[in-house]
Amino acid sequence: MKMLLAGGGTGGHLFPAVALAQRLLEQTPESEVLFVGTERGIESRILPELGLPLATIDIAGFAGKGIGGKLALIPRLFKSVHQSLRILDRFRPQVVVGVGGYASGPLLLAARLKGYPVLIHEQNAWPGLTNRLLARWAERICLSFAEADRAFHHGATVLTGNPLRRGMEDCPPISPDNPLLLVFGGSRGARAINEAMVRALPLLEEFRGRLGILHQTGAEDVEWTREEYRQAGWDPNGVVPFINDMADAYARAHLVLCRAGATTVAELTACGRPAIMVPYPHAAGDHQSANARALAHRGAALMLPQSELTAENIARIAGDLLRDRERLLNMAGVARSMGKRGASDLILRECRAIAKER
Repeated sequence: MKMLLAGGGTGGHLFPAVALAQRLLEQTPESEVLFVGTERGIESRILPELGLPLATIDIAGFAGKGIGGKLALIPRLFKSVHQSLRILDRFRPQVVVGVGGYASGPLLLAARLKGYPVLIHEQNAWPGLTNRLLARWAERICLSFAEADRAFHHGATVLTGNPLRRGMEDCPPISPDNPLLLVFGGSRGARAINEAMVRALPLLEEFRGRLGILHQTGAEDVEWTREEYRQAGWDPNGVVPFINDMADAYARAHLVLCRAGATTVAELTACGRPAIMVPYPHAAGDHQSANARALAHRGAALMLPQSELTAENIARIAGDLLRDRERLLNMAGVARSMGKRGASDLILRECRAIAKER
């Protein structure tokens, strides 16, 4: 099968698409995949490292821009649709998969104009604008959360879960060793979490020497964050700009402090790891809060709004959990019970079905 995957920009959109492509190539090595994104998105760095092909289009997001900014993007939208048409003519896919992010819009529109079958994968409990607008043209809409179905009044929805990176579904139980706190704010980091975490270090003094911290900061914040760890007397070696092997990071973690993107939720539940979730307050439709509430309501995580993200709250909540191993294990068990496995296979089944229908 020839599959084109459109979208990206952030790890939350890209990594499920990578998992889907890798699973297809495992099942049928003669298959072909092509990603379409932008030169500015995380895909331009990650995909070459993985040996996966990428074509780029020239488009930017409309969200957060005023009327003038949106009007200025209209010529680029037409240009990106034209670029997408040319990519489709060259690759001639059997199915086009939209994974969200502004790069998916022009490609899915072009696919509609050319008559290619389209499948949309929606990672969040509340869908983004691009997927909501384009859903009426899709043959299938695959959902990670059942709650997302209420946003789609057109098209056939299927609950599949979120494809996971290699190794996530093999995550071991929480180890009895000294605890490890895993901190990250998405593929690009989160300044608010970084700042609050370094201020919390002096308040976690009782754990120094027996608590490890693996902290993904993003490239822009790594140096000053390492220096703050040094000044507080904590090991700075666990402060990194990006974690390439997230499956290993989850496997070693006892507790996670993180955002609430859909990919993070899927990985936490697949790995069975308790979390303190800080939803990004400016996410489209506040979908990260919806994601976090889905876990917090069941007892798999604690939700900490960014307005309450203080050093004192991090130290208090994390300290209480790290002192209570039984509670950590109970949260981990609930998280694992919420995990949806085999999402890649379910989505590929739908891809093959709509390709055959056409």
